Amino acid sequence: MLKFFRKIRFDLMEKNKTGKYLKYAIGEVVLVMIGILLALQVNDWNEQRKDRIKEQVVLRQLQEDYQANLAQLEEKMTTRKRIISSALKALKAFDQPVGANRDSLIKNLGNAFHDPTFDPIENDLTSSDNLILVRNPKLKRLLSNWSSDVVGVREIEVTWSEYVNGHFDQILSDLGLGRDVSNSFMNDSEHLWLLDRNEESFKVEIGTSKLGAPVNEIVTSRKLEGILGSAITLNKAANMQSEALSNRIQEILDLIESEIKE
Repeated sequence: MLKFFRKIRFDLMEKNKTGKYLKYAIGEVVLVMIGILLALQVNDWNEQRKDRIKEQVVLRQLQEDYQANLAQLEEKMTTRKRIISSALKALKAFDQPVGANRDSLIKNLGNAFHDPTFDPIENDLTSSDNLILVRNPKLKRLLSNWSSDVVGVREIEVTWSEYVNGHFDQILSDLGLGRDVSNSFMNDSEHLWLLDRNEESFKVEIGTSKLGAPVNEIVTSRKLEGILGSAITLNKAANMQSEALSNRIQEILDLIESEIKE
């Protein structure tokens, strides 16, 4: 092809047909430019095709991760509801101490001793390079804001966890209930956080203490009453934040679903 064009140019120059040669030269430049533009267009199309393939891979992985995050979050919310319910039942013993059952009270304290924390999957799929691949602007914004959305839940969780491992634990120890509550916690409570869901393997018979406080002493402990109140307020607040986060995850999953190509 190049030899063909050279021959035409040579013939026109040899025959001194300057006008025709100039027209031909301009035409040749135009053809070359069109060829370059077409090549660039093909290359751009090819790069876009590669980006769409990469986007689908990222979206499918994000879908899997956020489904796992949603399942975990729902488990934490279920545990918190049990904490709230058990704390309310324990407080009834404070309000109506006559006839209060010590075993039931210990079991409720054991259920309230949980401190669920949401630990979402962390990966680099929401890094700037991968976010560039996501074309849906709303989805991209939600993914960018994900870390800050989680903070609202974690802040309350950390506060309650500090109460459990600091104040609550110390109060139970002062009342001589540490062994009793630990025994109930391990053997009577549900533990949704176990990875293998094998609650039987978690159970250990610690037994009950002969040194523990009687019912009348337990239900007159101002510190224990206060910690039970905190159990309700903090876990209720954490669940309200978690509900909002759950809706956010579902919104992300719906948008991902709409962008995934079968």
